[in-house]
Amino acid sequence: MRDSSTGSTARPSRPAAPAGPAAPAGPSRRTVLAATAGATAGVTAALASGATAYAADDDRHDDKQLLALISRMTLEEKVGQLFVMRVYGHSATAPDQADIDANLKEIGVRTAAELIAKYRVGGIIYFAWAHNTRDPHQIAALSNGIQKAALDQPHGLPLLISTDQEYGIVARVGKPATLFPGAMALGAGGSRQDARTVGRIGGAELHALGIRQDYSPVADVNVNPANPVIGVRSFGAAPDAVAGLVAAEVKGYQASGVAATAKHFPGHGDTAVDSHFGFPVITHSRELWSTLDAVPFRAAIRAGIDSIMTAHIMVPALDPSGDPATLSHPILTGILREELGYDGVVVTDSLGMEGVRQKYGDDRVPVLALKAGVDQLLNPPSLDVAWNAVLNAVRGGELTEARLDESILRVLRLKAKLGLLTQPYVTDGDVDRTVGIPEHLKAADRIAERTTTLLVNKEGLLPLSRRRTPKVLVVGADPASPSLSDGPPTTVLARALTELGFTATALSTGTAPSTATIAKAVAAAQDADAVVVGTYNVTATGSQKILVEQLVATGVPVVSIAIRNPYDVAQLPSVGACVATYSWTDVELRAAVRVIAGRVDPHGRLPVPVQRADDPAQVLYPIGYGLSY
Repeated sequence: MRDSSTGSTARPSRPAAPAGPAAPAGPSRRTVLAATAGATAGVTAALASGATAYAADDDRHDDKQLLALISRMTLEEKVGQLFVMRVYGHSATAPDQADIDANLKEIGVRTAAELIAKYRVGGIIYFAWAHNTRDPHQIAALSNGIQKAALDQPHGLPLLISTDQEYGIVARVGKPATLFPGAMALGAGGSRQDARTVGRIGGAELHALGIRQDYSPVADVNVNPANPVIGVRSFGAAPDAVAGLVAAEVKGYQASGVAATAKHFPGHGDTAVDSHFGFPVITHSRELWSTLDAVPFRAAIRAGIDSIMTAHIMVPALDPSGDPATLSHPILTGILREELGYDGVVVTDSLGMEGVRQKYGDDRVPVLALKAGVDQLLNPPSLDVAWNAVLNAVRGGELTEARLDESILRVLRLKAKLGLLTQPYVTDGDVDRTVGIPEHLKAADRIAERTTTLLVNKEGLLPLSRRRTPKVLVVGADPASPSLSDGPPTTVLARALTELGFTATALSTGTAPSTATIAKAVAAAQDADAVVVGTYNVTATGSQKILVEQLVATGVPVVSIAIRNPYDVAQLPSVGACVATYSWTDVELRAAVRVIAGRVDPHGRLPVPVQRADDPAQVLYPIGYGLSY
């Protein structure tokens, strides 16, 4: 790979290496943008025309400077700038051996530093499963190591480090960072101010860790209760309500110096197929799409959204070609760019998902995505295949270098706006002053209390009384703990009840309890004054429903907590009380316990309708339904 300059400028000086997460002051503007005057060879006049500065008030870089940076790049460097890639390990240069082995197997490099040197990627995405997010100081050190590795390269530019921090059931940075209720819980709370607070505080914590692009909020309108991939990740089923919360969260994140990302365009809310494993088809008419799916994305654009993520879905009314939206020029350029007027960064959903791989090979997908109007290519299954495919498409004339420059300019505008060109590093002090501080944790608790939704309360069973029902048995599903929270749910619920003065015992029964497990729970209920059962996606024929029915048959009062989808209540007509939490993270479960115990009143209202179990065409509980004490 060539590393010579295509322009006439000298290589800029580099900041000193950071020691651990603590880092020196970042490079001055002169460091990254040094000696750019006159170095505009290879940048088209059309690209420069009409372009505007895209920078924070205290960090303004005009397009002329950014175009000069582009003009110095080799073709290989330009190709790399378009990719955002995963990498295993807690350290940029010294990961554990198992992570080195995983990197060698999947990427052909040992470390993040080698990844950057070989492919000159423009960004890296963090995952907990890739061991990137062990603890706050480690994350900050990893971010600094990545930035140092990038700036040590010829014509080096800081990377845009990203992650999926939606909160609720999807978050890559866990405790001791602050964990907030997820989108549907916020939809139940209905407060735009709370959504903005989540973005503001969440953004501040990500910023302190060196993460400057968050793939949140989810702007999908979830109108399909069977949606296996969106569900509670959506704010709800009412497009105007979703739009208001999306815009509020966007403003919160971006006020904290983190790029928000509205996803998944053109709208993934009405599908029963998970695009990770299949190719969903959305059959909405153009008119329905405009009044339903498009509404939150329009709101995000009005709010100044920095980036929008594509969906690997087919929408025949928008593009009859059969291509996924990620690869659709009519959708990404014709509708998103031209019709909706969006000129920010467009990032693909992961290119390793089946929804984008079924029609074309992995070598064609990145090329077609760029031709459709994408700027960032996220997490291809094989970076070598994807990177070389784009390189060869330019060399062969299928893509022009000017087309790459157009996307690189958008990415550089965003990096400039986020301050990465002047201050790419973070410090231990940033972490200590910001991440998981008591003020943030308290805010998460208060917000969660405003989201808990009371759906059933027969004969005033709730709130439970320590005097009348002192002994509580907690049973139910214990799905893997999301977001690196304490878990499992039964333990969290029992502990929270005990802290409020009850004598609570936890008995995990799982998402598919066996006959023996159900019998054990029923026997334990005989010694309890009340039973709390956590349910997780109850079905008409599943054993969770049998468990609840047999617990009710004991005559002991039963309170169910829908710890994921609120639709569970339709399958459980016999329970004495039911609350919905929309996730099983600690902050939501503990808030639900405070509601059950009467420490706070329930305020949440359903953001989605719940249909009758015996007649799905009929609504059992409408949007806006919720009881209070």
